[in-house]
Amino acid sequence: MRASDGDGADARERGHVTAETAVVVPSLVALLGMLLWGVTAMVAQVRCVDAAGAGARAAARDEPPERIRQAVRAVAPHGARVEMSREGELVRVRVTARAAGPGPLGVGLEAEAVAHAEPG
Repeated sequence: MRASDGDGADARERGHVTAETAVVVPSLVALLGMLLWGVTAMVAQVRCVDAAGAGARAAARDEPPERIRQAVRAVAPHGARVEMSREGELVRVRVTARAAGPGPLGVGLEAEAVAHAEPG
């Protein structure tokens, strides 16, 4: 048995492991980045839903539009837009925002809440 056979096989195996690691590690980093981006987008969506609800409750109490916007912006993600409307006894608040993403992969978010206006 020659000693060089064992050494050559070990060197080749180390080379395979290095090549596999060079492929796997960037893939895992990319996957982790996408997962974190997805979680961030989900949190922003929940904040939009909560903000729309807060705005609808404020509108149902017949608060001034600026107070309604303040209630929404206190909860909504940065840069969110607020639309308010009234349809008879119903008040409707829509919150739209954009979740940042890598390059053009940003996601548009939207939430709407409707409340029955309190008697004045």
